[in-house]
Amino acid sequence: MDQSQQRTLTAPSSSRSYQFHPARAKIIDLFNLYLGRGSRQKPDESARDHPPNKSQKRVHAPSRDFPPGNEQFIVDFQQLQTQFNDPDQLRAITESVSVTMVLQCSNHAPRAEFLLFALRALFRIGFVNWDTFLPSLLSSVSAAESSLNQAGSSQSLAPVVIGSPGNEQASLTPLAKDTAMRSSQRVRAAAINSLRQISCKIILIGVEFNLKPVTHAEIFQHMMSWLVSWDMREMGAEKSLSEWLRSCLEVIWLLVDEGQSRIPFYELLRSGLQFIENIPDGDEALFTLVMEIHRRRDTMAMHMLMLDQHLHCPTFGTHRISSQTPANVSAEAVAHLRYSPITYPSVLGEPLCGEDLAMSIPQGSLDWERAVRCIRHAIRTTPSPDWWKRVLVVAPGYRPSAQAGPIPGAVFTSDMICEAIIDRIVELLKLTNSDANCWQEWLVFSDIFFFLIKSGCTDFVDFIDKLVLRLNGADNHILRTNHVTWLLAQIIRVELVMTALNSDLKKVETTRKILSFHREDRTDPNNPQSVLLDFVSSCQNLRIWSLSATTRAYLNNDQLLKGKQIDEWWRSKGERMMDYMNLDDRSIGMFWVVSYTMAQPACETVINWLSSSGMAELPGLQPNERVMMMQEVTPLPMSLLSGFSMNLCLKLALQLEEALFVSQVVPSIAMVETYTRLLLISPHSMFRSHFTQLAQRNASLLSKPGVTLLVLEILNYRLLPLYRYQGKSKTLMYDVTKIISALKAKRGDHRIFRLAENLCMNLILSLRDFFSVKREGKGPTEFTETLNRITIMTLAITIKTRGIADADHLVYLQSMLEQILATSQHTWSEKTLRHFPSLLRDALNGRVDKRGLSIQAWQQAETTVINQCTQLLSPSAEPSYVMTYLSHSFPQHRQYLCAGACMLMQGHPDNVNSANLARVLREVSPEEVTANIYTLVDVLLHKVHVDLQRGHNIKEILDKHDANLAFFFWTHEMLPLDIFILALIDRDDDPHALIIAKIILERPELMQRINMYCANRGPPEHWLFTQVFKRNELQKALGNHLSWKDRYPTFFDDIAARLLPVIPLVVYRLIENNAMDTADKILTAYSHFLAYHPLRFTFVRDILAYFYGHLPGQLVVKILRVLGLSKIPFSESFPQYISNPSSPTCPPLDYFATLLLNLVNNVIPPLSSSSSSNCSSRSGSMADMLNSSSARSLHGKTPGASQPGPANASEGQKAFYQIQDPGTYTQLVLETAVIEILSLPVSAAQIVSSLVQIIVNIQSTLIQSGNGFHGAANGVGQGSVLPTSPSGGSTDSMSASRSSCMNTASFVSRSGYTCQQLSCLLIQACGLLLAQLPPDFHTQLYMEASRVIRETWWLTDGKRSQGELDSAVGYALMDPTWAAQDNTSTAIGNIVALLHAFFSNLPQEWLDGTHLIIKNLRPVTSVALLRVVFRIMGPLLPRLANTHALFNKTLALLLSTMVDVFGKNSQTQVPVEASQIADLIDFLHHVVHYEGQGGAVQSSSKPRPDILALIGRAADSLRPDVQHLLSHLRTDPNSSIYAAAHQNTAKTNTS
Repeated sequence: MDQSQQRTLTAPSSSRSYQFHPARAKIIDLFNLYLGRGSRQKPDESARDHPPNKSQKRVHAPSRDFPPGNEQFIVDFQQLQTQFNDPDQLRAITESVSVTMVLQCSNHAPRAEFLLFALRALFRIGFVNWDTFLPSLLSSVSAAESSLNQAGSSQSLAPVVIGSPGNEQASLTPLAKDTAMRSSQRVRAAAINSLRQISCKIILIGVEFNLKPVTHAEIFQHMMSWLVSWDMREMGAEKSLSEWLRSCLEVIWLLVDEGQSRIPFYELLRSGLQFIENIPDGDEALFTLVMEIHRRRDTMAMHMLMLDQHLHCPTFGTHRISSQTPANVSAEAVAHLRYSPITYPSVLGEPLCGEDLAMSIPQGSLDWERAVRCIRHAIRTTPSPDWWKRVLVVAPGYRPSAQAGPIPGAVFTSDMICEAIIDRIVELLKLTNSDANCWQEWLVFSDIFFFLIKSGCTDFVDFIDKLVLRLNGADNHILRTNHVTWLLAQIIRVELVMTALNSDLKKVETTRKILSFHREDRTDPNNPQSVLLDFVSSCQNLRIWSLSATTRAYLNNDQLLKGKQIDEWWRSKGERMMDYMNLDDRSIGMFWVVSYTMAQPACETVINWLSSSGMAELPGLQPNERVMMMQEVTPLPMSLLSGFSMNLCLKLALQLEEALFVSQVVPSIAMVETYTRLLLISPHSMFRSHFTQLAQRNASLLSKPGVTLLVLEILNYRLLPLYRYQGKSKTLMYDVTKIISALKAKRGDHRIFRLAENLCMNLILSLRDFFSVKREGKGPTEFTETLNRITIMTLAITIKTRGIADADHLVYLQSMLEQILATSQHTWSEKTLRHFPSLLRDALNGRVDKRGLSIQAWQQAETTVINQCTQLLSPSAEPSYVMTYLSHSFPQHRQYLCAGACMLMQGHPDNVNSANLARVLREVSPEEVTANIYTLVDVLLHKVHVDLQRGHNIKEILDKHDANLAFFFWTHEMLPLDIFILALIDRDDDPHALIIAKIILERPELMQRINMYCANRGPPEHWLFTQVFKRNELQKALGNHLSWKDRYPTFFDDIAARLLPVIPLVVYRLIENNAMDTADKILTAYSHFLAYHPLRFTFVRDILAYFYGHLPGQLVVKILRVLGLSKIPFSESFPQYISNPSSPTCPPLDYFATLLLNLVNNVIPPLSSSSSSNCSSRSGSMADMLNSSSARSLHGKTPGASQPGPANASEGQKAFYQIQDPGTYTQLVLETAVIEILSLPVSAAQIVSSLVQIIVNIQSTLIQSGNGFHGAANGVGQGSVLPTSPSGGSTDSMSASRSSCMNTASFVSRSGYTCQQLSCLLIQACGLLLAQLPPDFHTQLYMEASRVIRETWWLTDGKRSQGELDSAVGYALMDPTWAAQDNTSTAIGNIVALLHAFFSNLPQEWLDGTHLIIKNLRPVTSVALLRVVFRIMGPLLPRLANTHALFNKTLALLLSTMVDVFGKNSQTQVPVEASQIADLIDFLHHVVHYEGQGGAVQSSSKPRPDILALIGRAADSLRPDVQHLLSHLRTDPNSSIYAAAHQNTAKTNTS
C-alpha cells in the first residue's frame, strides 16, 4: 500500500489532549488482553495484593486466562473503532499506545512478536502511519535510553543496598560494589538491546513501504547515533555484537541501497564513522559496511584534493586574502586574514587549517614534515613579520589564560617552530664549517630569531633542551664556533628569556645548557666577527651573573675574568674614540662586544658621534625665534651597525627618536639616516608604526609642524618599502589621509599638505591587493581629487596584473568606486578605459563627461574673473589689494585665478603682477590651489583649440603657453608641478595635453633640477652612502610656493623628488595613447632619475603586465633599463633574446627549463629527501640538501641555472635593505622570471607551448638523460609498472624528439634532487610562474592543456576496454603516488598536476577562465575523459565555496559533461553502468554540502535550494539510472531528503 494514499495525519500521540481520551483506556485494555498482561492496574496495587514470592507465582500462574488468538485482534479493534467517530484521532491514540507497549514489552519475546503482528495489521486497516509512528517510536526510545543511562549513572554514584536495611551497607567490600555495578550495567544494556532490537524489526517492516524522505532521514539519523554510541562503549565495557546491531546494519543497508535510494550513500560517508578497529572478529556485515564507507570516502576525498603529490607549499610570492570567515573571530581580525600558507586535508578531502588542527598533527607524519618544510623556507627567505603574525601561535606556556579560542589562520605549533629554528641553526653551522662566508645569513637569521623568541611562539626552555639534544646527538660534530652563544646573547634580555633564567623552576639546568654551547673561537683576531665571537661567551656569562645568584656557581670564571679585557679596552680607547669611519677591524669587533656588555654607554657614544660636529643657528630666523641645528657628519655605516647587539639597537632607536622628534634641536641628516638604517637592518625586530608610536609617546608631538614634516619625509623617502614589507601601507595611508583631510581646506599650510599628498600617492601606488579608501569603510572618501584619480589607476593596475583575490572584494569594490566617484567629477578617456580591466571599465563607462560644462562655467565667469584679475594682477596693483580680493571674492571665481592670469599674459608674463598672484596662491587653501590647477588645464586646452580655429600656427600657440607655464613653474614657482602634470595627462582625450606635458618634462629648467637632485642625493642605495649628506636650501629644494614663510629645513624632500610617482603615470598615459616614441624619450631622459623610485622593480613588472601585447620591443628594452640590469638576477642568456626585437626568436626549451630550475632552487621550499625518518635525521638531510643545492646557488658554487650570470652572482643571502623592492629574495627571483617572460619578443602561445612541453616530458626526459641516474637504475623502465597503463617513457602524443633540444645531461645533478622530486618541483614552479602572468597566458595554457589531453593515445584509442581505461586514469590521476614512487609519469598526469599547481596560486577572479578547459574538451565521449574533467575541475569547487555565481557556473559545466556521456541520447562506444561513476556522484553530494556550509561539512549542512534546482535541471537530461543516483539533489521534497529538510526549516521559521 502506498503511504501517500493514507489520510492526512495529525500530531503524534504524545499530545496531551489524547492522554485522557476515553478511547485510550479501551485500546490499552485491548492490547493488555492480547499481550496476556491482565487488566490495567497500578503497580503498587499489584504489589500489595500479590507479594512477589515464588510460591505465589506458582499458585497463581495456572489460574491466568490465555490471551485470544492474534487473528482475533483486528476484529476486536474494528469493533472498538465503531465506538468513536474521529478516525484520525483514533489513529493518533493507537500509535501512542503502540509506542508505549513497545517500550514496555520489548524484552518479552512472545509479546514483542504480537506487537509486530499488531502493527502490521493496524497499518493494513490504516490505523498506523509509518511516517508518524516511526519518528515517534524512535524519539520515545531515545528518551527511554536517556532515562536508563541517568538511572545507571546515579546508581553507580549512590550506595548499592543489598539485603536488609541497617549498617550492612557499610560492610560491602569493593569487590561486591564492583559486582553490583557490573550487574546494573548488564541490566541496562539488556534493556537497551531489546528496545533497539524490536525498533529495528519494526523499522524493517515500515521501510518496505514508501515512506517520506523526512522519515528516512530521521531513521538514518537514529541508526547512526546508535552505531556511534556502541563504538564509544557508551553501553558499558562489553562490546559484543548484539542482535540489535545486526538489525541496525540491515536497516542501514536497506536505506542506502542504491536501487531504492532512500538515503544517498553519501550520508554514510559524511557520518564520520571510523570504527574499523572495533569490529568484532568474524562479523562480515559490519566489516563490509565499514570497508565500503572507507573505500568510497577515500575516493571522494581524492576528487577534492589538488594533484600536487603532497608537495604543495607556499612561496611567499603571492599574498591572497582569505575568503572564509572563521567562527568567533572579530571583524577586525577577519579583515586581515590571508589564505593559510598550508592546509591539511580532512578525511573528506576538505582543506582544513587552523591552530586546533595543527595541534593534532603527529610529529614525524607527512603533514608535520610539510609544515616544518614551510617554516624552514620562511626562516631562510624572510617573509614579512606580517606573514609570521598571521600563522604563528603563542606557545602554550606563554599564552594568557584569558585568551578565548584558537587563533584564526594559525597553522604552526610551537613545536614545529622549534624544530625549524634548530634546523636552520644546524644548516648555518654546516655552512660556517664549510668556510663559506655566511655572516650575512647569521645576521638575517638573528633578526628573525629575536622576533620569534620575543613573540613567544616557541617555548624557550623547551627550545634549549631540544637544541642540546640535537647538537649532542646526530650533529655533535658541527658545533665548532661560538655562533650559537652569540645568537643566545642576542635574546638574553627578552622578557621571556629573563624569566626562564631568573625564576623558572628549571633555571639552573637551562643556564648550564646555555653555557655548554661555548666554544673557543680564535680564527682571526683581527676580523670583527671573530673578535665578537671570541668575547661573546664572556658577555653572556656577565649577563647571567647579573640575573640570578643561584646560577653563578655554574659560570665560567675564565670568561668572567675575560670581561675585564672589555672594560680595559673601553677605558683605554672606547670612551675617547671619535673617528668611527676609520676604525680598524679589531676596534669594530670590540665595540660590537661592548654593545653586549655596556649598551647604555655604547648608545651614548653613538649619539655623541652623531652630534660631534656641534650645532649652528638655523639661518633666516628672527632673533626671538632662535633655533639650533646639528651640523652634518657622516652617518654610521651599515657595516658597523650590523654587529650591534639587539639590545643596543633598541636603546639607540629610542634615543634617536627622542633627539629627532622631542628635542628642540633640528637633527642632522646623518642622524635621520642612521635612524632609518637601524630600522632597515633589522626589519623584524625594530619596526614601529611611527604615527601610532608618537601618539602613544606624546599626543601633542604631531601638532608640531617640524615633527610632522620630518616624519612624513622619513616615511616618503626612506621607509616606504619597509611599511609595504610589513603590510602596514594601508594603515599608514589612513593615518596620512587624516592629515590631508585636516589641511586641505586650511589656508596656507601648503608644505605639509603637499608632502602628505605625495606620500599618499606613493602609498596608493604601492598597494597591490584590495584596499578600502576609508578605514571605517563608509561615507565619501577623504582623498583629494588627485588621490581619487590615482586610486582608480591603482585599482586598474592591480585588477589587471594581479586579479581580484576574493569574490567578496567585488562587493567592496562597488562601494569603493561609489565613495570615490561621489567626490570626483573626472571622466577617463576612451584610450585610458580601453586598457582598463573590463570590470572597472564597465563601472566607469556610463559616467557623464562634464568637461564641456566646466568650459561653459568658465565662459560664464570669464568676464568677472578677468575684471578681478586685472585689478589684482596689473603691474601697478597695490599689495594691500590681495587681502581685499581674498575677503571679497567667491570661491567659484577664485578657482579660475590662474586661468585668468594666463589670459592676461598673452604670452608676455611681464604683464602680470607676480608678487600679488604668488601671495594669493599661498594664502588660499591647498584645495583651492588644486582646483586652480584643474581649471587652468581645462581653460588652457580650450584656448589652444580656439586659437587653432582662428588660424594661428600650432607651434606659436604652444610656445606662447609654454612661456605662460614657465612663469608659474620656473620663474616664480607658484604651483606644484607634480599636480599640474597629473592634471594635464588626465586630459589625454585632448590631442594637445600630452604634447604640452612632453614640453614641460623636457624643459631645461626641469632637467637641471633633476640633475641637481641626483647629484645632491647621492646614490639611490642611500644606505651605502658614506659621505656627508648635503642639505639643500629650503627655497632651492621646494620653491617659493611651498617654502614661503616656512623655515624648518628639508632633509630629503625636493620638488624633483615629488615627480617620482608622476613619471611612471606619464609613461602609462603615453603608451595608452600609442605615443611610443615619446614614452621612449621620457624613459631615456628620466632613467637615471627613476633609479631613485622606491618601487621601480614593481613599476617595471606591472607596466609590462598591464600593456602585455601592446609594447614594441624597443620600448620594452628601455623599460628594463630602469631597473639597472646588473642588479637583477636575470638568466644569463636573457639579454640576447631581447637585444634584437626586430627579428624575434623563441628561446629553446633549455632556457625555460633553466628558468624553472632557478625557481626550484630559490623559490619553492626545498624538499627533505627522507621524510619518513625520524626528526633529527630528517632535519639533517634537509641541511645536507641545503649545502648541496640551495646553498650552492646562494654562494655561487655551481654553474648554470642557479648561477644566473657573472654580473648577477649572489654573494650570499641578501638582507632586506638590499632588496626593499620587492622585499624578499624569493619574490625577487619569481618576479624576475615574470619580467623575463613578459619581455620576450615572442607570443604567449609560443612561451606556454614551450613550458607545457617541458612539463609533459619532464619525468621521462630526466630519466633518459640521466643515463640510469636515480630511478632508471632500479629497473623501473618504460611501461614496466602496469601493463595497461602508459608509463613515463611513453609520454602519449609527445614524442621524445620534441624534448631532445633540452640540455638535460646535468639537469638532475645540478638540482640536488632525485628525478621524481625534481619533476614534481618543476611542475609546481611552472604552475606558480604561469599564475603570475596576465590572463593572455592562462588562455593559452587552457588551450594547450586541452590539446595534450585530447591527443592522449589511451583516450583516442577506441579499441581499449573500459577496464584498461579505468586503470590508466587511476594510474595517472586518482593515486599520484603510483607514478611518483615508480619514477614514471604520464603526460596527462603531469598536465593535470600543472593545472592544479596553477589553480592554487590564482586569484579567484581569474578562476573564471578555467571553464575554457571544459569547453575545449567537450563533447566528452567516454567515462575516462569524464573522470579527467572531474579530476581537473573538481578540486576548484571547494575553493569557490564563497563565490556562489562562479561555483554555480563551474558545477553546471561539470554536469553538462556528465550529460555528454550519460545523457538520454548519448551514445558511448562501450556501454557503461551508472554504478561506475558512484564516486563522482558522492563527490557532487559532498561539494554541494561544502558550498552550502561555506566550509567544512557539518552534521547540519545542506545544499542550497538553487543548487538543488540547478542539478535537477541537469538531471532531466540524464539517463533514468543516473537520474536515480541524483534523486536527492533535487527540489522535490517528496523524493529528496535535502529538499524536505529545506521545507521543514521553512515551516519552522513560519511558525
